[in-house]
Amino acid sequence: MQSHYLELIVQGSLYALVLFSVVTWVLIAAKGVQHYRVSKRDKAFGKAFWSASSLDAAAALPNGASPKSRLAEVGFEALYVSDADAGADLEHDWGRRELLERYLRQQIHKEYQSLESGLAILASIGSTAPFVGLFGTVFGIIHALGAIGASGSASIDVVAGPIGEALIATGVGIAVAVPAVLAFNFYVRRLKVTAAELDNYATDFVNLAQRNNFRVANPPAARAPQRSAAVTVELTAGLPAGAAA
Repeated sequence: MQSHYLELIVQGSLYALVLFSVVTWVLIAAKGVQHYRVSKRDKAFGKAFWSASSLDAAAALPNGASPKSRLAEVGFEALYVSDADAGADLEHDWGRRELLERYLRQQIHKEYQSLESGLAILASIGSTAPFVGLFGTVFGIIHALGAIGASGSASIDVVAGPIGEALIATGVGIAVAVPAVLAFNFYVRRLKVTAAELDNYATDFVNLAQRNNFRVANPPAARAPQRSAAVTVELTAGLPAGAAA
């Protein structure tokens, strides 16, 4: 293989590693801002939620654009019924609890997926960057051996350039991988903590809803004009004929 192509391969490996490094630091910054906003908004909403005088008052809270507020919104949507004055019974309570738990579980999965975005890229960069560097190192050494064969000499001025490029590729690969792996582990830990907090909040929400007979008198603030048609269908689908009238 010609030395020109070997140099291109080594340089291509270095350019790829530079691109990996840029992507890594952009993701680190973006995920840091995301988790900071999530933590700040969740704390603000949680303080307002637990300060509310009742579950109906909590339903009137404005959406705080945070995971907990969106979780509460879908929960209140499942609890709101237009016939709030109708007497509760076990059949309706069980169906409404099942609906509430399903909606909360689905929303937790959505929030988890949102917070998880980008982590697969960090994991991929952390695991592949050293091998990309090693790939450049191999071809750098081949280049050095070719230079030795072409010149018939193994003097330092012949092998210094190719060997130097090879060692640089290895070092850059490790330098790119380390921040990606550390950031991945850190954000996975943050993701688990946030998911656990959402699970705890969902459990508390179900317990509060049970005390309120799984009903709230007012629609959630973010969707006060109308109820979601999907919720209405799920509430009435399993009832006997005439029970949903």
